[in-house]
Amino acid sequence: MSAPVILALMSACFLTFGYLGVPVPFALLGGVFVGAVLADVSLPAIIQKVFDGVDNEALLAIPFFLLVGELMSSANVVIRIANLSMALVGHVRGGLSQVVTVFSMFFSEMSGSTTADVAVMSRALGGPMKKEGYEGPFIAAIIAAASTIAALVPPSITAVVYGATGNVSIAGLFMAGFVPGLMIGFGLMTYCYFFGPIGFRRPRASLGMIALATRDAALPLMIPVILLGGILTGWFTPTEAGVVAALWIIVVIIPALNPRHIWNLPYDFCLAGLIFSLPLITIGAANAFGYLLAYLRGAIVISEWIIGIAGNDPHLIMLLMVLLFTIVGDFIEPVPTIIIFMPLVNALTTAGNINPVHMGVVLIATLAFGLITPPYGLVLLMASKFVGVRFSQALRAALPIYVVFFATIAFCIFFPEVVLWIPKHVLPASVGCFQNPNGTGLICH
Repeated sequence: MSAPVILALMSACFLTFGYLGVPVPFALLGGVFVGAVLADVSLPAIIQKVFDGVDNEALLAIPFFLLVGELMSSANVVIRIANLSMALVGHVRGGLSQVVTVFSMFFSEMSGSTTADVAVMSRALGGPMKKEGYEGPFIAAIIAAASTIAALVPPSITAVVYGATGNVSIAGLFMAGFVPGLMIGFGLMTYCYFFGPIGFRRPRASLGMIALATRDAALPLMIPVILLGGILTGWFTPTEAGVVAALWIIVVIIPALNPRHIWNLPYDFCLAGLIFSLPLITIGAANAFGYLLAYLRGAIVISEWIIGIAGNDPHLIMLLMVLLFTIVGDFIEPVPTIIIFMPLVNALTTAGNINPVHMGVVLIATLAFGLITPPYGLVLLMASKFVGVRFSQALRAALPIYVVFFATIAFCIFFPEVVLWIPKHVLPASVGCFQNPNGTGLICH
C-alpha cells in the first residue's frame, strides 16, 4: 500500500476516533497502530518512539509550571491579582472585560497554561461579570481569547514543548513571546473599549488604592520576577526556575497569605501530577505519529509542496505554515501538532533561512489562535462550559476578536526585528547572535 494512502488512513482513524469522543492521545495511537501495521513497522519500535517522546529533560519544566498555577489558584491567592487588575483598569470603558485581559496578562506569567487561565478566570470573574449584566457568550469569548496569552508569554508550556522538540532556545522563545502576547492583550483591551459592552463604570482608583492593591499582590508578583530573572540571568534553567517558583509559593506565599492551605498541599501536588499526565501521554503518542509521518516521507512531501509554491521567500513560507497550522490546529491541540510537524518546521526553517525562534513564535501564536476556532477550540469550549452557554453562541461572540489575532500573527511575520528585539539584546545567543570579535555590535547567523 502506498505511503499517501497509509497517511490518509492514519489521519482518518485519528479524526474519527477523536469525534467519537476518544481522548486525543489514544486517538493518535489508534491511527499510529493502523499505520504501523500497514507500513510493516514493528510495534516495539512504535512503543519505543512513545517513550522517546517523553524522555526529554526539558519537559521537566512543565509539571513545575503546572504546580505553580495550581498552588496559586487553589490557595485563593489569585484574588489579589484580580484586585490589582481592578484597581488598574476597572474604571475603563468595558469594566470587567478589561480586568479579564489584564488579569490574564498577570496570571499567564505564573501558570504558563491556557487551560489553567480559563479555569481560574471563569471562577474568579465569570460570576461577577454575569451579575453586572454581561452576556454569557461574550464572557466566554473574552475569557477564552485572553487565556491564549499564556501560550506566548513565559513560562509558556507550549514554548517549552516547542523548544524541547525542535532544539530551539526556550529562553529565546520566552522572551520573543512578549511582543505577540502584549499585542493580543492590548488588542483585546482596545476591542473591549470600542466594541464590547460598556459594563459598570467604576470610579478611577486613587494612587493610594493602587499602591495598596500592589502591596497586597507583591508576593505573587514576585513569581514572574523569579522565573524571568533567573532564566535571563542564566542562574536557572526553565526547569530550575519552575522549582524555585514553586518553593517560593510553598515557603513564602502560602504561609504568609493563606497558612491554612498548607494542609492541602499533598492534594495540590497530586492534582498537578495528574494534570501533567495528560500532556505527557499526548507528547508520547504525538512523537510516534510524527515518526510514522517522517518514515512515510509525509513531512518531505509537504515541505516540497510548500517550497514549490513559496520558493525560498521566508514571508511566503511562514504564511503557508500559518495556513497549515491554522487548519491543523482547528482539530488537534498545540502540543501534538508541534511534535508531529516539527520535522516539517525544521526543514522549512532551513529552506527559508528563517530564525528558529522567529518561526517558533509565529507558529505558537497561530496555535494559540486555534484554541478559539471551530470545530475544536479547546479553551473556547472550556470557557463556554464554565460560563454555561452553548459553544456555538460563544463562537459567534468570538468571531470579531479574530481580527486581533490576524493582526498579531501578520505583524510577527513581517516584522521579525521587533519580535526578536528583546532576546537579541538580553540573551543574544538564544537567537544565534554573538559578540563581534572587534567589540562592535553583534554577528547573527
